[in-house]
Amino acid sequence: MGIVAGLDSAPDFTRIVVCDADTGAVLRQGYAPHPVESPDGGGRPSDVDPQAWLLSLGEAAGGGLLEGVQAIGVSAQANSVVPLDSQGNTVRPAMVGGDKRSQVAAADLIDALGGREAWAQSVGCVPQAPQPVTKLRWLARTEPEAAARTAVLLQAHDWLVWQLLGRPARRTTDRGGASGTGYWSAATGGYRPDLVELALGHQAMLPEVIGPADAAGTTPEGLLISAGTGETMAAAFGLGIGLGDAVVSLGASGSVMAVHPEALVDQSGMITSLADATGMHLPVVTTLNAVRTLRGTAGLLGLPDLESLSDLAMKSTPGAHGLVLLPYLEGERTPNLPHTAGTLAGLRRESMKPEHLARAAFEGMLCGLADALDVLRGRGVDVRRVFLLGAAAELPAVQAAAPALFGVQVVVPQPADYAAIGAARQAAWALGASQGTLDPRTPPAWQGAVAQVLEPGEELAVGQAVRQQFVSVREQTHPGALRA
Repeated sequence: MGIVAGLDSAPDFTRIVVCDADTGAVLRQGYAPHPVESPDGGGRPSDVDPQAWLLSLGEAAGGGLLEGVQAIGVSAQANSVVPLDSQGNTVRPAMVGGDKRSQVAAADLIDALGGREAWAQSVGCVPQAPQPVTKLRWLARTEPEAAARTAVLLQAHDWLVWQLLGRPARRTTDRGGASGTGYWSAATGGYRPDLVELALGHQAMLPEVIGPADAAGTTPEGLLISAGTGETMAAAFGLGIGLGDAVVSLGASGSVMAVHPEALVDQSGMITSLADATGMHLPVVTTLNAVRTLRGTAGLLGLPDLESLSDLAMKSTPGAHGLVLLPYLEGERTPNLPHTAGTLAGLRRESMKPEHLARAAFEGMLCGLADALDVLRGRGVDVRRVFLLGAAAELPAVQAAAPALFGVQVVVPQPADYAAIGAARQAAWALGASQGTLDPRTPPAWQGAVAQVLEPGEELAVGQAVRQQFVSVREQTHPGALRA
């Protein structure tokens, strides 16, 4: 069918992969960092000049990287807001990432609509500090002049697609990106302009939401640009996950997402109901404590890195000689315990050894993520296989414990930029649909990620006993905390 490209504009870099449109084989790659200095010189990493994304894109695409490419897909960082005036100029730098400045605005919005349940019913999620709708509330309260000038709202991937097409009058987005804004509902497939007004103080023009296989447009040179999507959705598409699959991501905080055929409305607010890049849904549950639990334990034990912590943990045995760590070191979101602290239970003389604490840290982190998986399972989400992502997924202590604690097969994909690959796959789909060689309802069947597969095996019974002990300590310490 041809050659396509996917670009991933992440917070720190742009990566481009050029792929065979039929097989997904990566033919060549490009990379360029983003400028690290904030545009106002004030060292505020949550404010970024969008032109920096274009400069990085141009550098990554240098040397004829895109020669012969027929279509491009765009993935970009989620939770971004690019406010434009009526002429299409940026009103202020883009607001990106986990912007803690808007924490008060999130609480303000929750109260303004009548509580967490009202938000869950309206758009499938409860406002959090990083979300675009919350950033708009912060903008209206903190920079009212900029808010008043804002006439158009785009996210990072929307803005990049618009720029690649030459800034046409029509602006588009996709279901996946729209579902993370806090003012579009995955359940109804429509915007809630009243929530934009609630946050920003007035209405603003929003991009048209187009289908997964639709093209956003074609450049004057004839290059097709697909709809684009957020990083999370692109990575899921690049991994090739489907019904029965969940992705557990190990960052400083953790997240669990799974493919589901319908949007979930979660009254507790623990589930964020996103759309994916294929027409399905992508419910997400987040924990605040994942790798930060391991780093904290390594620091406490005087170890230089996580590899050393893993080596030490492997000297212990499943169950850590009775030690149980509730890893709520920064409070917790799942369960919703924002002001709590961690708990270490089961201290006995024989368990008070460094290797047992190291093992308890790994088991506590993974049990916290298993709690998040159970939240999804409790709402009818089928989980038969878990993809484990993040650098910590390579640690022996994680791989030894995860299959038995999760109770399913665990897949550890080979490191790759799956967001860029997912963007390229979307481009191939849009190209094939436009040529009549692919069904708009069925994405191209690319080869899945190369991965290591781990089975629960004989350790399953022991792992489930460890998991039950964790649940028992959680219920004693925070009774009913995970009940919706």
